[in-house]
Amino acid sequence: MNIIVKPLISEKMTRLTEAAAAPKLNRIQRDKGKAEPVAHNRYGFVVDKRANKIEIKKAVETIYNVKVIDVNTMNYSGKSKSRYTKAGFLTGRTNAFKKAIVTLAEGETIDFYGNI
Repeated sequence: MNIIVKPLISEKMTRLTEAAAAPKLNRIQRDKGKAEPVAHNRYGFVVDKRANKIEIKKAVETIYNVKVIDVNTMNYSGKSKSRYTKAGFLTGRTNAFKKAIVTLAEGETIDFYGNI
């Protein structure tokens, strides 16, 4: 069973991953003592619906050679959608999938674009 289907690359996941995406504080905010924004070392993957957190952790550690601290998973069920068109009433379903957000140890990174 292939546990990891594909990496999840979106704007939201990029914001969670990159430290450069965190907005910098201006002088006034620093003077008021506002804390610097922290970049979370998280990466997203679309995984097999039957995989559990332990299997996902082992798969990410072996494929990318990193140390995984935490795994959060979310199931997305295929929802029914319907709409009216000129041709009549159309119905269908969206694809069901499972998403895993993996938190890595400090200093660890995954380069999705390294082998392109």
